[in-house]
Amino acid sequence: MLVAAKILLTILTLGYSAATIAADLNKTHATNPLWTGHARFHVVWQVLSYNLIGLFALILLWAPGAYEIPRVWIVFILAVCIYASFFATLFSMRVFGGANYDDNAYPPFKVKLPGGDRLLDMNTTVFSVQSVLLLTAFLLLLAADR
Repeated sequence: MLVAAKILLTILTLGYSAATIAADLNKTHATNPLWTGHARFHVVWQVLSYNLIGLFALILLWAPGAYEIPRVWIVFILAVCIYASFFATLFSMRVFGGANYDDNAYPPFKVKLPGGDRLLDMNTTVFSVQSVLLLTAFLLLLAADR
C-alpha cells in the first residue's frame, strides 16, 4: 500500500511541478507579449517554486532513511496545499476578475455528452483527475499507516 501511495504521490508531484515547465514556460504564459511583465514574473516564480517544492517532495518520498510514513504524509500535505489552492482560486475568480483561460493560451476543449457538447477547461479537467488520484493516495496511505 505504501509503495502504491508513493507512486501516486510521485505522479501528482510531477503534475504540479515538472508539467508546469511545459505548460507555462512558453509563449502562452511566460513569454506571452500580451501579458504584463509583472504577470509573467509571477508565473515564472510560481513554476520555479513548484519545481523546487516538487524536488523536495520527491526527495522526501524516495530517499532512504527513518520516518518514511511521516515523510510521505508531508508530501501528501504539500500536494493537498497545491491542488486545494487551485480550486480555491477557481471558485474565487469572480472576486478578482480571473478566468480559466484566455484566447492566447490553451483554449477549452469540446466533449460530446448526452444532451449536447460541453466545453471543458484543460486545467480544471486535469486538476480534477489529479484530485481523484490524491484521494486514492490518501486512502492508500491511511491503509499503510495502520
